[in-house]
Amino acid sequence: MDLNNIQRVYFIGIGGIGMSAIARFFNEKGVQVSGYDRTATALTRQLEAEGMQIHYTDDINLVDKQANLVVYTPAIPAAHTELQWFREQGYEVIKRSDVLQEITRSLFAITVAGTHGKTTVSTMIAHLLTDSGYGCNAFLGGISVNYDKNFWSSSKQVAVIEADEYDRSFLKLSPDIAILTAMDADHLDIYGTPAAMEDAFIQYTHNIKPNGTLIAKFGLHRNNELNATNKLLYSLQNDVANAYAANIRMHNGGYEFDVMQSDWMIDNISLHIGGMHNVENAVAAITVAHLLGIDADKIRAAMASFKGIKRRFEYVVKAAQQVYIDDYAHHPEELRALIASAKALFPGKKCTVIFQPHLFTRTRDLADGFAESLSLADEVILLPIYPARELPIEGVTSEMIASKITVPVKILPKESVVEYVEKHPSPLLITAGAGDIDQLKETIARTLKNRTT
Repeated sequence: MDLNNIQRVYFIGIGGIGMSAIARFFNEKGVQVSGYDRTATALTRQLEAEGMQIHYTDDINLVDKQANLVVYTPAIPAAHTELQWFREQGYEVIKRSDVLQEITRSLFAITVAGTHGKTTVSTMIAHLLTDSGYGCNAFLGGISVNYDKNFWSSSKQVAVIEADEYDRSFLKLSPDIAILTAMDADHLDIYGTPAAMEDAFIQYTHNIKPNGTLIAKFGLHRNNELNATNKLLYSLQNDVANAYAANIRMHNGGYEFDVMQSDWMIDNISLHIGGMHNVENAVAAITVAHLLGIDADKIRAAMASFKGIKRRFEYVVKAAQQVYIDDYAHHPEELRALIASAKALFPGKKCTVIFQPHLFTRTRDLADGFAESLSLADEVILLPIYPARELPIEGVTSEMIASKITVPVKILPKESVVEYVEKHPSPLLITAGAGDIDQLKETIARTLKNRTT
């Protein structure tokens, strides 16, 4: 597949965060881009404003029949009418990961994988490279606040790519620099067992190009099986790692720290987003920037200007009396880091977490872990499970988590959440989940601001 010879490309599931980045890639190259998605969103409206034709009905009469490439997301069901039609008619039909595979072959590729942290680390790296003037093409799994998008291009033949483990798609990538942030069990509907998922992450490291570099989190399980010509380990504070943070100070909802390595250090890094785990993410990103030869002063300035990613420890309301944080956290470890960091940054404030579980299989497999992490809060509100691509599983409900939580907990329908927040205000409020809970964000924010004015 030669990406340079494509004139028209059609996307099935164009509004997905990863799919939209690829759509923007083609659009910026002057390719005619069109596609389907199930519902209109703020992101699909942005794509339409950028010149892409999008429809929201599964109808072969609306597709681009002149497309010479069709790209689909694995989240689309196999029985999808448009997908079946394109296949039956003999079109070239590929997954998003096949496009990324070709990009990693043709460019110097920096890929970021892991069950959590990958969106933040990849966005930090892309911002460091862009803000410093080094330059990169960025394919991200979240919307950068600095750039208000998940893709940007550059004449520099370097790509920063978020490597998604869902459907094993990241195993098609051939990175020059690979980052591995975590190997915690997830997507067991795909992998079956935690060991099988670990096997996939190990294989990811075996796909690094000759003489390439792996930057892995210190202390990962089966670390000795990770493979690369050059291997660096990063950590939050463990000085046995090759790179780690020291002298961490909390300041106004963010952090100041130094990044240490055996033969270099960069002091007085400022990070203006919350979450102690984001200090660790910054260590990984700064290690990449240093490896590429970017000057310490430029790294320091870029990190200070980094505004974060939408729905990643996002301060929606931040005032003395009221803090409201929204986050994409949908795994027990992500929730643990989110809640612990928020309580450390704002000690003494009652912490209420409103969580929408994502997927029946994930809830079934990780219910104990969810309950343990959520019990770090002072109060928990659970929404019904967001099904996404799944059908219900008998006996799997939010009650599976609620029954194990050790702090006050309620299960509420999504429609009742704003009223509950209005009647039971909490000075430190967190909404979390990967479903559609973010649709409540603006209304909750208005409700809280009205209370504090």
